[in-house]
Amino acid sequence: MKKVYITLLLLATFSANSQNTHSAFKAGEWLRFRIHYGIFNASYATLQVKNDKIDSKSVYHVVGKGRTTGLARVFFKVDDTYESYFDKNNGKPYKFVRKVSEGSYTLDLDIDFDYTNKKATLNDHKKDRKLDFSIDNKIQDLISAFYYLRNNYKPEDLKKGEFVVLNLLYDDDGIFKFKLKYLGKETLKTKYGKVECHKFRPYVESGRVFKEQESLSLWVSNDDNRIPIRIKADLAVGSIKADLDGYAGLKHQFKIIMD
Repeated sequence: MKKVYITLLLLATFSANSQNTHSAFKAGEWLRFRIHYGIFNASYATLQVKNDKIDSKSVYHVVGKGRTTGLARVFFKVDDTYESYFDKNNGKPYKFVRKVSEGSYTLDLDIDFDYTNKKATLNDHKKDRKLDFSIDNKIQDLISAFYYLRNNYKPEDLKKGEFVVLNLLYDDDGIFKFKLKYLGKETLKTKYGKVECHKFRPYVESGRVFKEQESLSLWVSNDDNRIPIRIKADLAVGSIKADLDGYAGLKHQFKIIMD
């Protein structure tokens, strides 16, 4: 299940906006997602944007947390925390933190991004080791990537079938090329009412966890916030769905279609 929670957290931060100074988010934004596995309300995930400083530089600090609840916690206990510190102007990450506890699997690492020397240093605290990776200015971590997309891509300028591609670094597997296919607009029924969305198809590795490469679907609100509304995935065993369940501190009005 490790890859499932990584992918859902990654997708939960995805959204898009225009390539200008118009920002889709602000400090104080908070999002909560309810994740269902089959008939179980499996877990909750939250994302919060804060103001912070790193090496005397003013940055955004995003904290993402995931936790299983109820019966799902009896069968599979998850307590995950992801953090990213990234530039307020260009979205470049300076530090990424990942602490994972999923059943018997645990992970404790952070990554420091050094653009002067064009390298990223991964500190694996569990294995007491350091790894260096060569990077350029276009690298993103798991969290910063999609806040970057919120301010740098405009879905209405994409054509159906076109891809958005980003280079991500978030673990010792090295730089990962993330691909997202645009599928057009679709209106969803939610707990808040009907919401017009842009639909995307993330491409993932098929096999042990996901049924096939195109097993995931993502819906993002068609407004200036560009927040995730729903994520669905067909797994090798069963299916999983994440829905927006709570929000606060949005920078723009959340648009609901009134019948």
